[in-house]
Amino acid sequence: MYELSLLCPEDRVDVLSDALDALDALSVSVEDADAQTPAEQALFGEPGMPPPKDGWQRSRMVALFAQETAAKEAAALLMAQDFFENCQFLGIQALEDQDWVRLTQSQFAPVEVTSDFWIVPTWHEPPAQARQIIRLDPGLAFGTGTHPTTRMCLRWIAQQGVRGQRVLDYGCGSGILAIGAAKYGATDIDAVDIDEAAVTATALNAVANQVVLRAGLPDKAQGHYQTVLANILATPLRVLAPLLCAHVAPGGSLVLAGILERQADELKAAYAPWVHLEVSDTQEGWILMTGESRAA
Repeated sequence: MYELSLLCPEDRVDVLSDALDALDALSVSVEDADAQTPAEQALFGEPGMPPPKDGWQRSRMVALFAQETAAKEAAALLMAQDFFENCQFLGIQALEDQDWVRLTQSQFAPVEVTSDFWIVPTWHEPPAQARQIIRLDPGLAFGTGTHPTTRMCLRWIAQQGVRGQRVLDYGCGSGILAIGAAKYGATDIDAVDIDEAAVTATALNAVANQVVLRAGLPDKAQGHYQTVLANILATPLRVLAPLLCAHVAPGGSLVLAGILERQADELKAAYAPWVHLEVSDTQEGWILMTGESRAA
């Protein structure tokens, strides 16, 4: 297997994707070339906003080919095209033959949320000390429990309690936070996402964990909730401030994640008209921000 890497501007992602597909690439992926830097961009589409873009201002494209000759021919053909202007060939790299299923599984061991609350892939036995578990395998949507933001949200659920509450998981991804809320006694749960694949993943994961919740697109979120959870990114969280706060019942809790430590003040300012946010947890440079909605 051989990996062909390209760097291109946002407006060339579509045409290069189509060209790589025509050149028999086995797969094509696109990622932010500026990820984990101050120039990182969040691509999102929310109610009343444009749909997600197909790429970033500086997009890194990776195409897989079965043979090195096919990868080299594809690179040569692409670089000869007019549409390759402002794009860059980064190289071709051989990928070691692997048992990809076993390799993927080995990367997802049980994840500790608290000493007795664990996220456990289906191919693992739960740790002996686990009293509460979520069964979750890597899938089509974000949220396997390995990311600090997910763990902090789940830890908040476990420690603060949501028993008997109406809970909203906005931007649910895999549904892990909604499932966690159900495991800890929430009785009326809506899990919503702009990505239909995430909605499907959430519904399937709920069944696998034997919990009851409603999964749907964002318009399924209706009325007030005692707890509103949103693990997204700082930029969409700023934009969503009025919408999310409108869903928090008077005296209810707002729990936000996907925020870097340096972004705390801008989130506090964005939510100040409705909720006073504080940093309630921190892990690996990420923070959890929580607040209580003002009584009506």
